[in-house]
Amino acid sequence: MNQRIILASGSAIRRDILDGAGLDYEVIVRPVDEAAIKASMLAENSRLRDIADALAEAKAMRVSRQEPGLVIGADQIMVMDNHLFDKPKNMNEARERLLSMRGKSHALIGAVVICENGAPVWRHMCKTKLWVRDFSDEFLDWYIKTEGEALTKSVGAYRFEGPGSQLFEKVEGGFFAILGLDLLPVLEYLRTRGVART
Repeated sequence: MNQRIILASGSAIRRDILDGAGLDYEVIVRPVDEAAIKASMLAENSRLRDIADALAEAKAMRVSRQEPGLVIGADQIMVMDNHLFDKPKNMNEARERLLSMRGKSHALIGAVVICENGAPVWRHMCKTKLWVRDFSDEFLDWYIKTEGEALTKSVGAYRFEGPGSQLFEKVEGGFFAILGLDLLPVLEYLRTRGVART
């Protein structure tokens, strides 16, 4: 198990997931122009799920071209009413996002791509569906005050692993997938490569 595992993501929650699983890994982030990739693919009428896959691959490839090892890239997009959402830019936008989601369902489409020697060697897609309850204005005020700037760190303006769980009445999909890194399939692949305990 001396081959490197590299996480090509600056996401704190993705690091928490891998830490919790007990993996030995490094974090190396080389930024990609996510906005340009999204804009180009939307202009070409690409499937929304393909956008998540392309972003995950771009992140992993950028690192894998320069670093030996298995490089994990991940991305997640939010789709509601056939519209693709980005992370809220500020707290006002986060509030508007939450209000627009109230009483409705949305989907999170996640992709994980693992690259080696500058080429993809494994990929995985997952989709989760979440139903936001018809929460009160009082709850929304409390939630925003409690979470603060953390709301701008996720596309849905919620941390499902934290107080954001109170937004929902039902979900279909795995816990780790909702958090942005569908862990169990990743571990299964790493075991086939001899870099996770069997």
